[in-house]
Amino acid sequence: MIVLRTIDIRNEFKRVSDLINSGEKVLIARPRNENLVVLSEKEYNELEKARQNAEYLMKIDEAIQQVSEGRVVVKTMEELEEMAE
Repeated sequence: MIVLRTIDIRNEFKRVSDLINSGEKVLIARPRNENLVVLSEKEYNELEKARQNAEYLMKIDEAIQQVSEGRVVVKTMEELEEMAE
């Protein structure tokens, strides 16, 4: 990870953008520890996908736990069809 000051980003935007697009992560140091991390859209999308997958897996684990505890409602197909009407 490369650490830069805000002024460096302003002066070297093209170079920094090229670094980011080549896979480098850049931390922009700002006053009062209000730092930023810049990464490529590809890396952002991968992180977002991993986060969504983790949330989905957590929901599946939660559902499995509910089933194992017997916290389910059983309906026949006829009952479900009646509910749809």
